[in-house]
Amino acid sequence: MPVRYRRGTGLPPTGQTAVRCNPVCGIRPEAVQAACHFYQIPAKDILVIYDDKDIPFASLRLREKGNQGSHNGMKNISLMLSDINFPRIRVGIGRPELPIDMVDFVLSKFNQQELELLEELTALIENKSINKLRKFLENVNSADFPSIFEEITEEQIIMVYRLLPKTKAAEVFVELETSAQENLINYLTDSEIKNVMNEIYMDDAVDLIEEMPANVVKRILANTKPQNRKIINELLKYPDETAGSLMTTEFIDFKENITVEQAFDFIKAKGLKKETVYNCYVTTIDRKLLGVIDIKELLVADRTELVADIMDTGVIKANTLDDQEEVIKMFDKYDCVALPVVDKEDRLVGIITIDDAIDVLQEETLEDFEKMAAIAPSEDSYLKTGVFTHAKNRIVWLLILMISSMITGAIIESFEAAISSLPILVAFIPMIMGTGGNSGSQSSTLTIRGLAMDEITTKDALKVMWKEFRVSFVVGLVLAIVNSIRILIQYQDPQIAFTVSLTLMGTVILAKELGGILPILAKKLKLDPALMASPVLTTVVDTVSVLLFFTISTIVFGL
Repeated sequence: MPVRYRRGTGLPPTGQTAVRCNPVCGIRPEAVQAACHFYQIPAKDILVIYDDKDIPFASLRLREKGNQGSHNGMKNISLMLSDINFPRIRVGIGRPELPIDMVDFVLSKFNQQELELLEELTALIENKSINKLRKFLENVNSADFPSIFEEITEEQIIMVYRLLPKTKAAEVFVELETSAQENLINYLTDSEIKNVMNEIYMDDAVDLIEEMPANVVKRILANTKPQNRKIINELLKYPDETAGSLMTTEFIDFKENITVEQAFDFIKAKGLKKETVYNCYVTTIDRKLLGVIDIKELLVADRTELVADIMDTGVIKANTLDDQEEVIKMFDKYDCVALPVVDKEDRLVGIITIDDAIDVLQEETLEDFEKMAAIAPSEDSYLKTGVFTHAKNRIVWLLILMISSMITGAIIESFEAAISSLPILVAFIPMIMGTGGNSGSQSSTLTIRGLAMDEITTKDALKVMWKEFRVSFVVGLVLAIVNSIRILIQYQDPQIAFTVSLTLMGTVILAKELGGILPILAKKLKLDPALMASPVLTTVVDTVSVLLFFTISTIVFGL
């Protein structure tokens, strides 16, 4: 009789005697607490098996302890036990493809496709069907292997990896995290490392060399062809975050005097070893770049035509020392699939492909986000970055902003007499400071985006200031009117309403002007405009808004 599973029911018993409590439905978390108390079971001896929508379907993850994440059932169990140090097995159920209530999804049955996948994987593992497993793995996308490897043991990783064909094994290796690559290399034989280094592209090989420790690099280079080692060494000479450090040397280039038919013969002979054949380049004998040919143009051209007659001479290209951010902008502007890279003598030395451009774009975006949050950029992912590294990346800016905030405190202290005469003024400070900070953040975000997209340049400073003034005037006026009505209703005091509303309008105008001009000023000073985002800007606006508020209050009330 087939077993019918629901997503949220956990795993069936293994034959061992156990107290089984469902964290989602059925038994309440209080029952777990009661069972532990009755049987005198410490938290560390409890095994909780629960469904998890945040890991891939059919994946298992064992943790000795840890936080409960977003799982409400686990939150309740942790609360009842007053402890999070108990082992748990997370069963991946995946996320729904269509909008559906999460409770309904968790309690739903597996669909037919999911059941078939589960049964196939289980059967292959239990029966140790190596040949069938090899065929199954061939159909798995290379990008999916990192998540698979996270769920199995090191021994199983080696077994699975060795079942892959050479080309796919190299593709999977490139997709892995640096730590996973290092662990894998420690298990691989010299022959297997040679196969990997022969199959991967030069830009990936350079990335690998840069990330690995010295002892691993030594072994990698020892199993790399001499000609490839020479290329790797040449690429490593280029400064970080330049076009030269991103490029690969595997591309298709023709001499100008060959025919289309000869070009096709060349592609057939060499194309499989090149990173892309969609763009082919025409060079002189001394490798100076003359033009580019799209593969479509070759396909429709007469076989007897010379490539020099059909090539596009208006080549969009980058220099080896160009900053990687400028390179990414070229990809975006010209919709490039690949971008040729030339040296100072206009010789073609490599190309940058769209996949590498996307990687850089992700890195730059993440770096900007971190700077906008007043955090020093980190090389590793959040979970793989140590506690002290996180603290080091955050503490500097927090100290700077904290000391800067003391100025605001000093301003408030200097108006102690005014506050004593009219204590109600203090109640409006948080609202004024918060509105000012939010207003400035809106402007700075749009300005930073405009600078990043080349919609705004440093020459547009006056245009930005004029635009932000008009916007802030309208926004500030609306906020002031609404606030005046509220104060008149609540306090029946026209003077307070006038003071707060005037301050609010002035604060909004100043905040938006600062939010618009500070990123441009940073760009002018060769700094990252992202530095002038929320935390820094908010601190400046807080100081200005408090000073403005008490200055106006002193004048209006004669304090």
